[in-house]
Amino acid sequence: MNTPAAANRMVAPALTATGSDGDTVAEAVDVTRVFGDGDAAVRALDHVSVAFGRGQLTAIMGPSGSGKSTLMHCMAGLDVVTSGRILIEGNDISDLDDRRLTSLRRDHLGFVFQAYNLIPTLTAQANITLPLDIAGTRVDQAWFDQIVDTLHLRDRLTHRPHELSGGQQQRVACARALVGRPSLVFADEPTGNLDSKASADILAFLRRSVDDFGQSIVMVTHDPGAASYADRVLFLDDGRIVDEMHEPTTARVLQRMGTFELARHS
Repeated sequence: MNTPAAANRMVAPALTATGSDGDTVAEAVDVTRVFGDGDAAVRALDHVSVAFGRGQLTAIMGPSGSGKSTLMHCMAGLDVVTSGRILIEGNDISDLDDRRLTSLRRDHLGFVFQAYNLIPTLTAQANITLPLDIAGTRVDQAWFDQIVDTLHLRDRLTHRPHELSGGQQQRVACARALVGRPSLVFADEPTGNLDSKASADILAFLRRSVDDFGQSIVMVTHDPGAASYADRVLFLDDGRIVDEMHEPTTARVLQRMGTFELARHS
């Protein structure tokens, strides 16, 4: 996978964990997530505090079991924290009931999953507009057209998922995530099921959605090449953020990930 040139884009500055920067779109404040009880308890997140910037692509990396997916699920309100707070656009989601949490996710968040999660009986167009249709929200046709054309889906809108390649299905999923103009998009291993060309296409679109559309994205990935598209990379280990990298390259991320392996075998 090719690493994009970072020199021709401006990287957003680091954000404080307190969210004092006015461009913070979401943050975790002293978040702990424990699974199980007593001797069987597993501390997946251990007092994590971090803020995510508006108009920024942040990659989250770490060894298996480091807590990266748990952090994303807690940030997205898909999992409940044991202690601490999660803020989305200044709203503390930690104590929201199911109805209000569903409303917040619908209005502020977009999702791209490794498994696409498209409805097999719906066309590509219907899958893209599904969140708006469920919410009873009118589709912004100009914005819809811009996303569809940027993702080169115009000639695939009448096709159902089984008639699309994996890369095309993930492009539909990306369009669905952005069509409602969410404050933040969470991407969980978005290229995990794709070949190298389709992966590069998806990553280039995510990068462009930040640079051209001002989108904010948090992406969990195990792929150093994917992480190189980000403005910054957060590294987790044993439920804690242990490092942060700005202007990442594939080589630098690979080197940093190698230190995890060395530490675990020392």
